[in-house]
Amino acid sequence: MSDLFDLTGRVACVTGASSGLGKRAAQCLAGAGANVVVVARREAPLRALGDEIGNAAAVVVADIADRSAIESTAEAIAVPFGAPDILVQAAGVNAREAADDVTADGWDRTLAINLSAPFFLAQSLVAAMKARRWGRIVNFASLQSFRAFPGGIAYGASKGAVAQMTRAMAEAWSPHGINANALAPGFIHTELTAAVFADEARAARNAAQTCVGRNGEPADLDGPLLFLASEASDYVTGQILAVDGGFTAK
Repeated sequence: MSDLFDLTGRVACVTGASSGLGKRAAQCLAGAGANVVVVARREAPLRALGDEIGNAAAVVVADIADRSAIESTAEAIAVPFGAPDILVQAAGVNAREAADDVTADGWDRTLAINLSAPFFLAQSLVAAMKARRWGRIVNFASLQSFRAFPGGIAYGASKGAVAQMTRAMAEAWSPHGINANALAPGFIHTELTAAVFADEARAARNAAQTCVGRNGEPADLDGPLLFLASEASDYVTGQILAVDGGFTAK
């Protein structure tokens, strides 16, 4: 059964890989045998991750929110190991602004990173997946794909759209052998959620809201990610998998 999750010979690309869940995803996929191209804007932590993973990693420094550079970024991603079979889109931003404080620039930046970039990068990479008749796209949705939270109107709008975009990707590309799904993490301790965990009372309330009684750790994404990135999920597409300890079940 372990062969179902073996990624030996596969090429994966992970965006947002300089920290948090993107970094963990890259480590996880490399550990399962994939060659991994890590993509982010911050060069120093990205190269440190590449050094940590070793020969199975390649680094592409890019701002995926820059739509004019999407094609060149996609070309750079395909250079080290060939065009990717697996695309994990973990790059994201959450400004945590009250609705009355959201600016046009802030709104556009949030949508550019969280929604537009995942679509246009995937669109640029699916041709090679179609040619092989095998591919995996794993987007990152959120609890805010399902629930509203204070200070989350722009982020929530983007992540609600990511959920529907994932379904639409499946409708468009799964006939060509490309499965598209999304992970929706709960409250997991990363750089992006540092402000939430800095409030101990709030972190405790979030833990109490789960069915399992705790907040998440990056390692909690490993199994679900490997499932969606591997042959184990051959008949699964267009789905949003909440990895939230049961937060959305209560």
